[in-house]
Order: sequence, then structure tokens, then C-alpha cells
Amino acid sequence: MTEFWLISAPGEKTCQQTWDTMMAATTRTNNLSTNHKFSIPELKVSTQFCFFPFFLSILENTFKNNVVKKVAQYMADVLEDSRDKVQENLLANGVDLVTYITRFQWDMAKYPIKQSLKNISEIISKQITQIDNDLKSRASAYNNLKGNLQNLERKNAGSLLTRSLADIVKKEDFVLDSEYLITLLVVVPKTGYTDWQKVYETLAEMVVPRSSNLLYEDNDSGLFSVTLFRKAIDDFKHKARENKFTVRDFQYNEEEMKADKEEMNRLSTDKKKQFGPLVRWLKVNFSEAFIAWIHIKALRVFVESVLRYGLPVNFQAMLLQPNKKTMKRLREVLNELYKHLDSSAAAIIDSAMDIPGLNLSQQEYYPYVYYKIDCNLLDFKV
Repeated sequence: MTEFWLISAPGEKTCQQTWDTMMAATTRTNNLSTNHKFSIPELKVSTQFCFFPFFLSILENTFKNNVVKKVAQYMADVLEDSRDKVQENLLANGVDLVTYITRFQWDMAKYPIKQSLKNISEIISKQITQIDNDLKSRASAYNNLKGNLQNLERKNAGSLLTRSLADIVKKEDFVLDSEYLITLLVVVPKTGYTDWQKVYETLAEMVVPRSSNLLYEDNDSGLFSVTLFRKAIDDFKHKARENKFTVRDFQYNEEEMKADKEEMNRLSTDKKKQFGPLVRWLKVNFSEAFIAWIHIKALRVFVESVLRYGLPVNFQAMLLQPNKKTMKRLREVLNELYKHLDSSAAAIIDSAMDIPGLNLSQQEYYPYVYYKIDCNLLDFKV
């Protein structure tokens, strides 16, 4: 399971006792979860402290829903056929996400604890904006390049009725530079080959006898050439339609065909050149975004723990990885263990705040501080 419960409870005589009590209740007899201490340094408490839960909830919703998930999902989009490798590229500080969370240490260099909570939050907020703006710019450039290449590739694939014929035909397949003669290309169903050979010379006057050749075939049809006088083109096309043969609108132009091929090669080369640097950027910035998100979780636990349990700061933050089959039982055990902290908190829904799009009103409330961390950041299973 990639779901974690980040909780805190007030220190008893020592924070170690709080930890031991929780461990005894959840692991020693019933194996309800795998638990880890979650280290949060003592941060600065200011006079505006009571406003921070609201601000941090907005910041986290923005970060998790818009940035972390967007970078992860775009990584999957860019890797295309290598989607099975996505998870191994979604790392935080060079380790997998579970390892990073379970061994979390506050990054003193990025988020100095001597600074106020307001300043730390602003540092993280600037990261959000910068990563999001860079992602939009890089994704737009790469998507345009990829889209143009896919459009050209689509022209060279699919049915003979619609695909480009430039890479199929050769110069010697055509009568060129003739004032009177022209070579047409006709798509004939495989079931109609015999009929074509019988009738193509009679579909119009002035069709050159024995001028038809099979140039290419796919699973359903064949591409035939046929040479006739220019004045007979309209009659030939009309009769061909009646016989369920399709005349392709194609003129052999060596310069245009060469230009299309060069454009495809250029786009393909440009895409390969951009691919490596883009994947590296995504890996680095996913790591940055994910690390910042977990620091927001730590901030939220610290702030709410101080507001609930009071000063001086005395609480133990704990990370629980529930066993899927015993999640309900784990919740019951925790509620029983900590019900003395808030007798009214029987898993109620806090309806104090309702902001469209943020789902703040859906935050579960328990007698202990609780935040869920879900590491499943992709819309598909890798």
C-alpha cells in the first residue's frame, strides 16, 4: 500500500512513552500497521499562528493536486512506451518515495527553522509557482514538437485510402513531363484484383493498354498505377468509383516529397534532443515538488499539534503505514487510544470551511492530529 497516516499525540512523561504506547496498541499484538517516528524540528511560533492551518491547507491542495501530480503524470506521458519505468524515475532525494517518507528529515538548508513559518511557507509557495510555470513552458514546447511529428507520422500510416504515398512510389512509376499522358494511382480492394485487371482498360477511352502495375499492398487493398490521356481523367474517375475503385489525388513532386521527409527527420531529431533534458528536468523537479509537499505535511502537523496540545511544544509525530485489510480496526484502536484528548471528536467532519475546489470541508477530524499521505500520484497503474 502507498497510503500513510501521519499523526501526532501529546508527549506523556516523554515523547518516547507516547511512541511506545502507540506501538504497543498497533503492532505488538495485532500487526495493524508498520510504524515510523516522523521527525519534525521545533519551529517558530508567532502571534499569527492560529491562521496557519487554513493557509497551509490551501497551499497543500495547490501543491499536491496541481504540481506534484502534474509533474508525475507528465513524466508518464513523456516516457510513452516506457511507462513501466515511470515509477523508478519518481524519486525524492535519490530514493523511492516510501523510503523518503519513512526516513524523513527536515531540510535545514532549504527551509531554515530560524525563519518564521510565514517565510518558510513563502519559500515553498515560490517553488510551486516556479516549477508550475517551467512545466507549462517546457510541456508546451515539447507537445507542439511531438504533435507535429505525430501528424506527419499519421500521414505515413493507415489505409491506402488516406495515407501519404510519398514513401511508396518511385519516379519510374510515373509518366512525367508529358503534355498528353498522365499516370494515376488507384486503390483496389484485394477482392477486386481480378475485376480490375479485366476492366481498367475500358473504364474510359484512351487508357494505355497493359499500363497498370501493382506498386504496393497492405492487408486490405493494393495500389495500382495506370496511364491514360489527360482528357480522359474525369471519365476514368467516374467509372472507377462505380466499380468501387478509388483514384487517389496524387501528383509526383520530388521537391515536395523531399521537403516532407526532411521535415520529419528534423522533427524526429529535435524530439530526441529534447527528450533527455526534459526527462532529467522532470526527475529533478518532481523530487523538489514532492519534498516540498512532505514538508508542508510536517508544517501542518506541527501547527495543529501546537494549537491542540498547547505550549511548550511537546508532541510525538508518527507515520503509520496501515495494512489494507485492517484499516478499519486500526482507526478504532487509535480512536480508543486517544479519545481522552477530545471526547467530541468521533471521526466527525469539520464543516467550518467550505471553499469550492479545495475540499477543505472533507477533512476528517479525530481526537489526534491526522493527515493522510497518498503516494499514488498517477492516473494509471504502472
